[in-house]
Amino acid sequence: MRKVIVLLVVCVSLLSCGKATSPVPSVPVNYTGEIFSPPLNKLSNGGPPIFISGYGVAGLVIYKTYQGNFVAYDRCSSYQPEKKCAVTLDDSGVVLIDPCSGSKFSLEDGTPVKAPATKALRSYQVITSQYTLQVVN
Repeated sequence: MRKVIVLLVVCVSLLSCGKATSPVPSVPVNYTGEIFSPPLNKLSNGGPPIFISGYGVAGLVIYKTYQGNFVAYDRCSSYQPEKKCAVTLDDSGVVLIDPCSGSKFSLEDGTPVKAPATKALRSYQVITSQYTLQVVN
């Protein structure tokens, strides 16, 4: 019986270790835009990510993934977030780069792909309807 309890505790611990919580501060975000108006229209056509200032810690990055889903991240790098260094699009067009540290992040899921960052960008929930896209937390 003791082995079953220990096994259960280990399993629960492992399953709860998904993406680590972001070191980027949590601030209220509620952005809404019309999908067919600039700049969001670029996303519908498979364009590059868009950057929206005035939301989150350092602004928002909104991107349409290869699977056709919209994702949104805070532009604040997860490496030394107290510096509020805003990620930008690198020359490849598929990776976000922290210009302060050189860390790179995947546009698909916000995870780090180049050190020194070890934590993903803070992600936000994206709600879409026929005409609008809303980013909230």
